[in-house]
Amino acid sequence: MTIKKTINPIKIILLSSVMIFFSCKQDAEKKGVAMHDNILMQEYSGPYGGVPAFDKMKVEDVKNAIEKSMELSLSDIDVIANNTEAPTFENTIEAMERSGKELDNVFTYFGIMSSNMSSPEFREVQGELAPKLSEYQSKISQNESLFKRIKIVYDNAKQNPLDTDQMRVLDLTYKGFAMNGAELNTEKKERYAAINKELSSLYNDFSNNVLHDEENYITYLTKDQLGGLAEGFIKSAAKIATDNGQEGKYAITNTRSSMDPFLKYSTERALRKTVWENYYSRGDNGDTYDNNDIIAKILKLRRERVELLGHKNFAEWRLQDRMAKTPENAMALMEAVWPAAIGRVAEEVADMQTVANTSGDNITIEPWDYRYYAEKVRLKKYDLDSDEVKQYLQLDKLTEAMFYVAGRLFNYDFKPVPEGSVPVFQEDVKVWEVSDKDSGKNIGLWYLDPYARPGKRSGAWATTYRSHTTLDGKKNVLASNNSNFVKPAPGEAVLVSWDDATTFFHEFGHALHFFSSNVKYPTLNGGVRDYTEFQSQLLERWLSTDEVINKFLVHYKTGEPIPAALVEKIKKASTFNQGFGTTEYLASALIDMKLHLADPENIDVDKFERETLAELKMPKELPMRHRTPHFGHVFSGEGYATAYYGYMWADVLTSDASEAFREAEGGFYDKKIADKLVKYLFAPRNSMDPAEAYRKFRGRDAKIEALMRDRGFPVPKN
Repeated sequence: MTIKKTINPIKIILLSSVMIFFSCKQDAEKKGVAMHDNILMQEYSGPYGGVPAFDKMKVEDVKNAIEKSMELSLSDIDVIANNTEAPTFENTIEAMERSGKELDNVFTYFGIMSSNMSSPEFREVQGELAPKLSEYQSKISQNESLFKRIKIVYDNAKQNPLDTDQMRVLDLTYKGFAMNGAELNTEKKERYAAINKELSSLYNDFSNNVLHDEENYITYLTKDQLGGLAEGFIKSAAKIATDNGQEGKYAITNTRSSMDPFLKYSTERALRKTVWENYYSRGDNGDTYDNNDIIAKILKLRRERVELLGHKNFAEWRLQDRMAKTPENAMALMEAVWPAAIGRVAEEVADMQTVANTSGDNITIEPWDYRYYAEKVRLKKYDLDSDEVKQYLQLDKLTEAMFYVAGRLFNYDFKPVPEGSVPVFQEDVKVWEVSDKDSGKNIGLWYLDPYARPGKRSGAWATTYRSHTTLDGKKNVLASNNSNFVKPAPGEAVLVSWDDATTFFHEFGHALHFFSSNVKYPTLNGGVRDYTEFQSQLLERWLSTDEVINKFLVHYKTGEPIPAALVEKIKKASTFNQGFGTTEYLASALIDMKLHLADPENIDVDKFERETLAELKMPKELPMRHRTPHFGHVFSGEGYATAYYGYMWADVLTSDASEAFREAEGGFYDKKIADKLVKYLFAPRNSMDPAEAYRKFRGRDAKIEALMRDRGFPVPKN
């Protein structure tokens, strides 16, 4: 998952309980702002164009910094809204692009404290600030004088068009305001603002409940319960247990990076069930931290809010500015793939049941058995042992591989910064300077926070601490990738699964999207939700290229390259378990959409999930990837609400674009295709309509047939 900068009239989006702002920096002297005592509000200082003072941030500074920065930002807005000069693009839209500088900086730190370094003290402050931030947002989005100026500029531009990028940012700004209630009457605006305020608190509560269950449901093993587990995993589990005061035991934390390998390899079926239930019941334990009632309130408030704008449901409102345009188009894609996905699951389960029966295991395959027996089928069908593959997937080497790909496609060079030269918020965070290989020109810095720890939310994501812009002089990029790999015991290598390696490449794709930006206006660094996953999903494909495999997949102990025979097995098994992967994802995407299309009045969320999955004929042997009570993409904010389908939409583009590289003379490193990739699909960010950008790259629209071929599913006949 990624945290992204998505267009909004006030440059703000609530995602995973974090308000993330576009980077829109300018010199303090230019704005006449004195230096602030609060470190969180100060301009970045130091090398590389200035960097966040992560080593000096304190929770006790947050509230003051947020409140003062909101005051300054609203003052900026008042100056724009009350300008007596006739509205122009420069004195209205560009002025808005420059506003809120201090708040931009504060939310760099706020995001870290929320996602990477959360604490009970911070969560308390976060809860206090959530409604205040919502009020702040409403004061801007409902500022009538401001919107009048925006509308005048918008209407004038219809008669006298501006430059292409100016037209794009103007269009996005105007529609962003309109979609968020700027044209409502006073009474409806007040209700709209009240709904947003209530939702902000509910999103915060939802996230905190999930984090509570992740931190408090840890399974501790004894030495006689380690059957099937790899040596490195055992050592990591022992260290985590010791760190938690459980010396002599082994900890399975309630995160995917710990749960997944345990379910895949543990011979202890009863413990597999326990670990599975802990993970998939997050936010659904019938206690103080249960999220079902919160979700029901969120759904009801979202529906009421969009009805104020004249829309039938949240999905209709949300998708109007996405590639899919309508819920019907998004549903059509998912429903086209769903039958093939569950059909493949039936085949996979039959294969697993055969293996279980042959092994003398007197069981019926259950969800906590799927990963375990899938590995046995993989071994039987393809003679491919995932744990054997893992010995060649070292995190450090994979990092080098990503740098290699970035060098070949983008001409980027990555070098570690001198130790201590750039402040970090945790000792495990590493930083690299990114520069152009030919000119040596600085592009920015790349931060990597690789390991799981208490207070860090689960999953993987990417974000920026400063985005590229040339509005007031060129700004370099500060980008970050964040993962939740299990930290190894001292001296041990970090070995990851093929799936985790793929995710690592995926999130790096987002970082490359940040670094390659060539836009002038901060707003254009945003994106269209069902398109912005495309670039990162596409970068996953370079993991399996011969160049990466031959150069960077070496045994963690011997240094020997991965055997050609093992590589051949990996390629032959490339469509293995696609039923599981596609179905668990699509189930979540379908539930997301159907929840927001349903009547939310008196909705029983738990019952709705069960009944909807039954109607879909969801295989009983596997769960949704994200069950509703912990579906943070959708209920800790609005970034992916009715938009989780976007990964599938983007994957159609990904599969189709991959075929362009396969057909090229130079394959995945073909210079001509790579140049078009950067020019049309990465560098423009949101300065160009996504459909137009893809057609410029491919010469046509993407076709679903490529996706079906990729997954080994039957290709529909026209």
